[in-house]
Amino acid sequence: MGKTITLQGAPGTAEVYSKAVGAMLPVIGKPATVRADATIPDRTYRLEDIRVDASQLHAYTRVTGQRFGATLPLTYPFVLQFPLAMKVMTDNDFPFGAVGSVHVENSIHRLRPIGIDEPLSIETHAENLREHRKGLLIDMVSRISVGSELVTAQVATFLKQQRTSLSDEPRGPEPKQTTPPPPDSVLSVDLGRIRQYAEASGDRNPIHMGNLTAKAFGFPKAIAHGMWSAAAAVANVEAQLPDDVTYSVRFGKPILLPAKVNLYTRRIDGTGAGSAASGPTASGAGSAASGPTVSGGFDISILNRRKGYPHLTATTRSA
Repeated sequence: MGKTITLQGAPGTAEVYSKAVGAMLPVIGKPATVRADATIPDRTYRLEDIRVDASQLHAYTRVTGQRFGATLPLTYPFVLQFPLAMKVMTDNDFPFGAVGSVHVENSIHRLRPIGIDEPLSIETHAENLREHRKGLLIDMVSRISVGSELVTAQVATFLKQQRTSLSDEPRGPEPKQTTPPPPDSVLSVDLGRIRQYAEASGDRNPIHMGNLTAKAFGFPKAIAHGMWSAAAAVANVEAQLPDDVTYSVRFGKPILLPAKVNLYTRRIDGTGAGSAASGPTASGAGSAASGPTVSGGFDISILNRRKGYPHLTATTRSA
């Protein structure tokens, strides 16, 4: 049984990112290559009596297009647990660095909506280090509770890019590059919007903050946060989701800024059949759609407007 450490407050952005950058330095930093059987610290960080900052939440909903109301947006638990995830990944005994790791998948299981005024407890730990064709994957697992009641379980999967024993396995098919069909909606995003998201979410990874810092990590330009796209993609249908729902996201090629991307939303009924969901056609994330809650869910994707390859594929499914 691992150790649980209760913190007196959420780690500050400056603290965790200074440690994250330090982990990249030669000699004193973390190794460039990590063994597949590396030890993951058996340690959980906990925060208690967390209160949502309404002004920060309002800024988050403005930049993602989600509703600001009496309950938290579906994707906001990622923001709440993010300081603890960064704390885990910037500890000296964590095997690789946080900066440079790629967020490849995310899953949020909301058992019920969380009231904006409810006091929350959050626990976060790392588990399941495993090989991947492009490197090593690890899961950052968070549990958010109100008292003894679990209300949300969140799993963020990160990729540490390096060569592994799986690197020579056959690659899957390349994402198709054909002109995509007309979208249900168009999302517009630029560096200004992403900096606003960084301020509202606390995720100030250098790859998002400017072209020069993004180039230092191998990107031609600054890129949008994956979780910005996840939030913007679900905004239009969030009001139609049941209380107990799982939102699973897989991130594809990054969105280079500035960009306009195609959003597609397909309603899935309980039998697996689907139909296109209605949505705004103007640029922007759009407002929440009205309508009955869906027993099946939605298939959601964001595609490149010219070549049709995916930036994001996602599903919402009821319990």
